[in-house]
Amino acid sequence: MVSRPAIRIATVGVAIGLAVMIVTVSVVLGFKHTIRDKVVGFGGHVQVHHVLLFSDVDPYSIYVNDSLLDVIRQIPGVNHVERYSVTQGLLKTDEDFLGVAFKGVGPEFNATFLKEHLVEGEIPQFSDSTSHYQLLMSKMIANKLQLKTGDKVFSYFIGDNDVRTRRFTVCGIYQTNMTRFDESLCFTDLYAVNRLNGWEPEDCTGIGATIDDLDKLPETEEAFVNNINHSHDDKGNMITSNTIYESYPQVFMWLELLDINVWIILALMVCVAGFTMISGLLIIILERTQMIGILKALGARNKTIRHTFLWFSVFIIGQGMLWGNVIGIGIVLLQQYTGIISLDPQTYYVSQAPMELNIPLVLLLDAVTLLICIFVLIAPSYLISHIHPAKSMRYE
Repeated sequence: MVSRPAIRIATVGVAIGLAVMIVTVSVVLGFKHTIRDKVVGFGGHVQVHHVLLFSDVDPYSIYVNDSLLDVIRQIPGVNHVERYSVTQGLLKTDEDFLGVAFKGVGPEFNATFLKEHLVEGEIPQFSDSTSHYQLLMSKMIANKLQLKTGDKVFSYFIGDNDVRTRRFTVCGIYQTNMTRFDESLCFTDLYAVNRLNGWEPEDCTGIGATIDDLDKLPETEEAFVNNINHSHDDKGNMITSNTIYESYPQVFMWLELLDINVWIILALMVCVAGFTMISGLLIIILERTQMIGILKALGARNKTIRHTFLWFSVFIIGQGMLWGNVIGIGIVLLQQYTGIISLDPQTYYVSQAPMELNIPLVLLLDAVTLLICIFVLIAPSYLISHIHPAKSMRYE
């Protein structure tokens, strides 16, 4: 009888290796897509703004009329366009104060992302023609200032020669765990921010555009470069565009580093599966030396015997892959439905480990694992060719 421990060790090695690979790929996909969607939710895939916006502390605006919006809407792949204006100010309570950025948005603003992360209150009805001075702030800001929905808070805006005061009502509180946004960004009406900046109704800090397919962002970016970059608005301001990758390079560089970790883990797990299968096959061959000698004495060719042992190894690999898929996919589904694995949102931008199950990738991992395991077994199987019938009869 073939050694059961050898078969079990080989099966467990393949199962563990494949399960770890499935979980690793699912975690990285979940991280990349979750973080990317959060960044897009705050500004779109492409932003159009004044060419000098990031070169000076003074706010720069562009003149946004229907003709400019139409040009952007007609770019292939663009599915939504929205205006926004930004100003800086101080939120002050009786006990504390905090400097924040006020992002003014109009009625076309897509609030789906903020609704998904709303923890208290409601999303204000944003306007570009009037302002109710309603404020949507993050939970981080609300906690620092000890505010809750319905509270009134004074805001101070410092201009060239004066200080203006406005009283806002906290209408809603959101939490995305994206620290760089949550710690400093509040949402209010486009009209209010334009008035505070001393701009005309058609002036805006920029335009945010979202696209249908992120994989086609390079083509869309090229269209923006050809149609928008270094052109002038109706006031003569030179405008340009940036993608989310250019606007937030640190975030996406961090995500790219995860890919390196994935390749390292995949390589290690394939090695684990391969080595356990090699060990298992060698043990099986050594235990069946007498049987191999008898088969050779009866006229069986080396090739036929090697194929027999390789097919038996494929059966063991198949068992290991079956259990690996069950364990790996089970862990992913368990995390998706229960969120049992928690993370520090200050470090990872999420409170639970995001996992995304991609069936085509799982099938690809299965196929690659099977092929590599079979390939590494070909060389050890040639040990059968060195077994002589006469000597094997005396092998104990």
